[in-house]
Amino acid sequence: MNIPNHVAIILDGNGRWAKSKGMPRNYGHIQGARNVEGICRAADDLGIRYLTLYAFSTENWKRPKTEVETLMSLLNQYMHKLLKTAKKENIHVRFIGDRGTLSTEMQESMEVLESTTKVCTGLTLTIALNYGSRDEIIRGVKSIAGKAAAGELKAEDITEEYFGNCLDTAGVPDPDLLIRTSNELRISNFLLWQLAYSELYFTEVAWPDFTAEELKKAVEEYSRRSRRFGAIEEETETGKGQ
Repeated sequence: MNIPNHVAIILDGNGRWAKSKGMPRNYGHIQGARNVEGICRAADDLGIRYLTLYAFSTENWKRPKTEVETLMSLLNQYMHKLLKTAKKENIHVRFIGDRGTLSTEMQESMEVLESTTKVCTGLTLTIALNYGSRDEIIRGVKSIAGKAAAGELKAEDITEEYFGNCLDTAGVPDPDLLIRTSNELRISNFLLWQLAYSELYFTEVAWPDFTAEELKKAVEEYSRRSRRFGAIEEETETGKGQ
């Protein structure tokens, strides 16, 4: 089986999953957070090297205030648990997104996680928190414009590689596979630049019910596809197309 090097997942359906069980939306978020550890372990077992999870978007601030406050509290609590898990499981944790509007406590927790786990050599887990791809691209463009205005950068220096290194995901390969749970068929402002050649997989399963077996199904589907770049089929290790 051809294993994707990098899998990105849009974690969707927590609230609807909870509602279907007669529970408040926050119950779904709690169960969804608990599911992260198991999927990280499953990804590592499959041989996936990079896992990126869309945890909180720039648009999520528009949700009811009580729900946003609960989400922020849950995420901050989860980081303390994740620190123990990451050290135990050898997981390198990274964050992408605009940290400026997050609480000081949240930012400090993120910095501790990143600095403590940067020596870990196993799965690289990237958490998209207060992340929006358009926002990321605009921030990258502003950085380039500032350097150009200061005379530090010429137009001919701006290549795809250079621009990619101005984004939050610099140093991480683009996703091979994007998974979205809960039967939503859109990208929702997630990794627009990075997903240019990614395979897309949509499932009706809500995130709290997305198990190791569901991840394996997605990877198996990915493995069956023939990936083409400019009409040229990607070759496997044997020299034949997938």
